[in-house]
Amino acid sequence: MDLSELNDLDLGNIANWPLPARIVMVVMIFAAVLGLGYWLDIKDQGIRLETVEKKEIELRQTFEVKAKKAANLVAYEQQLEEIKESFGAMLRQLPNKTEVAELLVDISQTGLASGLEFELFKPQNEIPKEFYAELPISIKVKGNYHEFGNFISGVAALPRIVTVHNVNISRDKNSGELAMNILAKTYRYLDEEGGAQ
Repeated sequence: MDLSELNDLDLGNIANWPLPARIVMVVMIFAAVLGLGYWLDIKDQGIRLETVEKKEIELRQTFEVKAKKAANLVAYEQQLEEIKESFGAMLRQLPNKTEVAELLVDISQTGLASGLEFELFKPQNEIPKEFYAELPISIKVKGNYHEFGNFISGVAALPRIVTVHNVNISRDKNSGELAMNILAKTYRYLDEEGGAQ
């Protein structure tokens, strides 16, 4: 079969075509069916497969994280109990409204026991916070460095939480004595309604 015979081929009568022309036509139809099948179905399946494989990787990572957490669940529960106990102990260190007066006396007694002379001991208004109230106390005392150190150590050793802020030590120009200004803060727990405990 030569190329001039190709023009004489009748598409309506493929059965009478020469064998090489029929093979070429079958191969072209087969390739067209494969290409069309790939285009309409297999290509989309490949994209879906990639998406599912990525999702599988994410799910495996999520599973591994959750499996590690589940494996440590007992330790987490034990840690939570320890935190609750610690939180309860810290709450007990916060004075309630009736204990604030005692705490103020304890602070002043600590200063006197340290040998300090009080010039100012002024509790200020409470500042309510999220679940506690802050009670600032302005304090000005006279003494020496060792007495100041003993006072701060004594305040830190009190059974209630007291923090010391804005420490300023200066020498009085007239007498030459040392004076320390501090802002001590104690904290009071508020119950769920925001009221005093």
